[in-house]
Amino acid sequence: MTNPYRIITVCTGNICRSPMAEFMLASAAQEAGLEVVVDSAGTTAWEVGNPIDPRAKAVLARHGIAVNGHAARQFNSSWYAERDLILALDTEHYDALRALAPDAAGAAKVRMLRSFDPDAAGGSPEQQGIYDPWYGNAKDFEVSWDLIDAAIPGILAHARG
Repeated sequence: MTNPYRIITVCTGNICRSPMAEFMLASAAQEAGLEVVVDSAGTTAWEVGNPIDPRAKAVLARHGIAVNGHAARQFNSSWYAERDLILALDTEHYDALRALAPDAAGAAKVRMLRSFDPDAAGGSPEQQGIYDPWYGNAKDFEVSWDLIDAAIPGILAHARG
């Protein structure tokens, strides 16, 4: 483990779920006084350079989390060596990240974000996904908030060691 502990959250385009998880985790870690660095990326280059989705930003703002300067980026395989925990938001991200891993140690760093949610922890990756709210409306972003939020205590406990 590194100090600070380094976490990256990963979704498809890095404009909805993964930046929400990034900012939510960073805020919770700061409140808990933990030395945790959180960033995010996408498995694709579809949205590279784009800001966070306005609906995701609005949900974060409603919960008191400000977003400044986010620009979508694609996951880089060199980051396996630089991160302690790689959190996939859905099964396609999980599968892609494990396949991209340079070795077994890198693949072992990949976890489903909701595997840290007590209500989802015992399930398979297929049962732990967070569907893409981009295709929905503001309510879908609130659902993403709730699902991510439920996993945060478990992620922070894991980061504590």
